[in-house]
Amino acid sequence: MSKVIKEYRGNIALLRMNNGVTNAIGTELVNDLCAALQEIRKDAAGMVLAGGEKFFSMGLNLPELLEMNQKEMTDFWYRFDQLVMDLFTVPLPSVCAIRGHAVAGGCVFAVTSDYRFGTSDKKQIGLNEIRLGVPVPWSVDMILRQLVGDRVATEMMYTGNFMTLSDAKTVGLVDEICSPESVEERAAEKAALPAASNRAAFCAMKANRVEEIRMKYEKNSKAKNEIFLHCWFDPSVQEVLKEASRKF
Repeated sequence: MSKVIKEYRGNIALLRMNNGVTNAIGTELVNDLCAALQEIRKDAAGMVLAGGEKFFSMGLNLPELLEMNQKEMTDFWYRFDQLVMDLFTVPLPSVCAIRGHAVAGGCVFAVTSDYRFGTSDKKQIGLNEIRLGVPVPWSVDMILRQLVGDRVATEMMYTGNFMTLSDAKTVGLVDEICSPESVEERAAEKAALPAASNRAAFCAMKANRVEEIRMKYEKNSKAKNEIFLHCWFDPSVQEVLKEASRKF
């Protein structure tokens, strides 16, 4: 069964992560999201990325990834990191519909969209990588600083604290707060607005927005990924990750 369900709201594709309650990000979810993203490039005018009611995504599937040897984890990480960049640069208007918690890797996916629509203050968003002993992926570091500015991004990444979706709206991380029942429909409506315009003009403007980050990523991603993997396999970090994996 696919870990991504593809639906359509008119000509807007809704990609719903479908990996249990937590929507933990592992090999199958990454592969299925890569495949779905390639498919909608051909037949959709816009995209909504959605998750579950309790978790948009809890982040990386630690129980699965901690079983991987160095080669397996390296292969996974490079594929995941490329997926993040592909989501960020997809030549479609993209909106993230956040009904559940979007933490760690969940927040990583969320920031790749052009817009983020969230729900109630009971749900949280943030990047806690520093607390686990690994850096926030370099691509996400760049994207977040473009999105919310250097000071807010620094505070988020250095502390590893989560915030409510309303607080996230205050700092510019979330664009609109909706009811849980309406957030996906509102996200589809938002994606449909630029989708109704001249596609070539939209693609040119989006390419301009993402170009600087894309070019830096293409030049430096290998070295940055190796730094992440060095931290990941540090014995003391592995112990912290194993403890964190018990929450899954």
